Amino acid sequence: MNMESAVENLARRRTANYKPNIWSYDNLLHSLITTQYNEDKYRREAETLKEEIRGIIVGRRVSLSSSSEDPLILISNLELIDEINKLAISYCFEKEISESVEGMARYTKTTKFVDLYSAALYFRILRQHGCHVSQDAILQLLDEHDEKLITMTTRARGSEYCDDKAIAEIFEASHLALDGENGLLDISSNYFSGFDSNDNDKDEKSYSDKCPSHWSVAWFKAKKHIHVNNNNKSTLHRLARLSFNMVQLHHQKDLKVILRWWRNLGVTEVLTFTRDRAVESFLWAVGVAYEPRYGSLRKWLTKSIILVLVIDDVYDIYGNNHELHQFTTAVEKWDPMEVQHLPEPIKRCFSALYDTANDIDREIQKEKGWNSVLPYLKKVWTDFCKALLVEAKWYNKSHTPSLGEYLENGWISSSGPVLSLHVLFGVGHDFAQTLLAFNTNQEIIRHASLVIRLCNDQGTSKAEVERGDAPSSILCYMRESNVTEEEARSRIKNIVTDSWKKINGLFINTTPNSQKQIIKYIVNIAKVANFIYQNGDGFGVQDRETKEQVFSCLIQPLPL
Repeated sequence: MNMESAVENLARRRTANYKPNIWSYDNLLHSLITTQYNEDKYRREAETLKEEIRGIIVGRRVSLSSSSEDPLILISNLELIDEINKLAISYCFEKEISESVEGMARYTKTTKFVDLYSAALYFRILRQHGCHVSQDAILQLLDEHDEKLITMTTRARGSEYCDDKAIAEIFEASHLALDGENGLLDISSNYFSGFDSNDNDKDEKSYSDKCPSHWSVAWFKAKKHIHVNNNNKSTLHRLARLSFNMVQLHHQKDLKVILRWWRNLGVTEVLTFTRDRAVESFLWAVGVAYEPRYGSLRKWLTKSIILVLVIDDVYDIYGNNHELHQFTTAVEKWDPMEVQHLPEPIKRCFSALYDTANDIDREIQKEKGWNSVLPYLKKVWTDFCKALLVEAKWYNKSHTPSLGEYLENGWISSSGPVLSLHVLFGVGHDFAQTLLAFNTNQEIIRHASLVIRLCNDQGTSKAEVERGDAPSSILCYMRESNVTEEEARSRIKNIVTDSWKKINGLFINTTPNSQKQIIKYIVNIAKVANFIYQNGDGFGVQDRETKEQVFSCLIQPLPL
C-alpha cells in the first residue's frame, strides 16, 4: 500500500471521540508519596491499636460462646464486625472475624430475634461471609407486623431501634437473596426502591437502589464513613484513619510503577484513537483488592484492564474485518509474525499485549515459584478477542442479535474471564489449587462478567448509539421485544439483580470454604463495575465521580 492509500485508509477509520486523558502523569509522579505516614511511629501505633481491637473481638466471641442466647452479646458482635468492614480494616483481623462469624453461626441457630434490625443484620453479616442463613426470621417478623416497618423494642438492650435503622438493614439484607428467594427482595423492592435513608449524616446514603452495600466497594466508601463519624474518637476509628493513610501510601507506590510502565510503553503515541485511562484502570484494581499485600495483583490487574480498553477500541473503532481476523489469529497463535503486514497501531497493540503477558508470566514464576501460567493467559486473551470479533462482525453486517445471543457472547467480551484469571493468580498461593478455583467457579465468573457487561451497557449505551456502535443489550432487547428504552433498561436491571442472586447462591452453597477467601475477589470485580458505570461511562468520561474517587482514594490522605 503506497503512502497516499495509507493516508486515505486512515482517514476512513472511525472515531469514538473519547475525551483526552485529564491527568498529567508527570505531575502525578511528582506529587505522589508526599505524606509522612510511612514513619515508624505510625506503624507502631497501628500495631498497638490492632492488638487492642483483636482482644475485643476475641473477648466478645468468648462471651458469645458462654451466653449464646443473649441478644445483647450477639448484636454487639455483629455491629463490631460490620463497623470493621465499613472502615475497611477487616484485612487486619481476618482470622478473628472468621472465627467470630463461625461462632455466631454455631451458637445462634436457635436464637429467636424479636426485632427486624437484629434479624436483618444477622442475616446480612453471615451471608456476606458465606454462611447459609434462612430469611424466614425476617419474613416472619414482617408478617407479624403486617409488613409495616414500625419501631421495634429490643428488651434485652433496653432501647428502641428507629424505623430508619431497621429499614436500612432490611434493604441491605435483601441484596443477599439467593436465586429462587423472592420474598425479602420483593418486599424490599415494593417498599424501599429509590428511597435513600440518611443514617448519621445527610451526605452519606445508608442505602440506595443504585448501590446497596453488597454491590459496593468497601474501600471506596471507607473514607466517607470515617468522615461521617468524625467525632468518633474510638480505637477503631483511630486505627481506620491510620490504616487508610498507610494503605494509600502503598497504592501511591503501586501507581507510580504503573504510570512509568504505561508511559514507557508508548502505546497512546501511536494508537491515538484509544482511551488513555491508566489511572482509572488502577483505581479499578484498588477496588478489587486494596489490601497492602496485593501490590503485585494490582499491578498485573491494572495492566490487563488497560490492555482490555486498548484492544476493545481496536475492535470497536479502528480495525477492518481483515485486520481484526488477522489480529485474532495472531493472539490465538501467539505469534508476532501474524501482524507484520497490518497497520502500525495494530502491530503496536499486539506487541503491548504479547510483551506484557510474557512479563506477567515471568513475574508470577519468580514471585510464586509456579510453573508458567502463559498458556492460561493466552487462552483467556484469545477467548476475549474472539468475542470482540463476533461483535465486530455483527456491526459490519448491521446485525442485531437476540438478547440471549448477545449475552452468551457478551459475558466473555466483558473481559470478566481475563480479569478473573489475573485476580486469582494475584491472590492464589498454590498453583494447582488456584487453577482448580478458576475452573470450578466458572459460573460465578460468568455471572460476575454479566454484571460487568450489563453495567457497562447501562452506562455507555446512549453514547454508543450516537456513535453507531454495535448494539448493546438494551438495543438488542428493544428490537427483539419491540419495547421502549425504559422498558429495556428495566429488563437489563432485572438481569443484573438475577446475576447477583446467582452469585450469592453459588458462593454460599457451591464454592468450597477453602476457596471462598480468594473467590470473593472475583466478586469484587463486579462491584467495581457497578461503581464505574452507575452514573454513566466512568471510563469514557473521567471528570465526574471517577475523578472524585481518584482524588479521595489515591491522592488525598485523611487528617489525623
